Amino acid sequence: MTTDLTERYGAPSRWRRPVTIGLALTFAVVGLSWLAWTAWFHSTPAASSELITYDVTSDYETQARLDVTLGDGVEASCRLRAFAEDHTTVGEIAFTPVEGTNEVVIRTERRATTVEKLGCTAPGQPRPR
Repeated sequence: MTTDLTERYGAPSRWRRPVTIGLALTFAVVGLSWLAWTAWFHSTPAASSELITYDVTSDYETQARLDVTLGDGVEASCRLRAFAEDHTTVGEIAFTPVEGTNEVVIRTERRATTVEKLGCTAPGQPRPR
């Protein structure tokens, strides 16, 4: 004995499939728009920097050269940290950079062996670059 499922359970509503497809397309467009905006926002920071070189000039001083790229009219803040041979922080400086090369002197508690760029941030920029 063969039974027809439509007679037994009823047919699905005619509006159900178009509404489901429309909602899926709406969520896809919103999601892809957000993804594109996020990729653009994080790939074009207002301030970015690169540590070019550093030189340990004495037991209590280290000089560093930092190359900074700023957006138009952006005031940023940059931070550098100096470490000793035992990986202890022996000096740190925060400064307001200018566009281009910045030469900075880091005062240290004792002889530093390396300098780390913590990065530059601008207002509205979530993480240092």
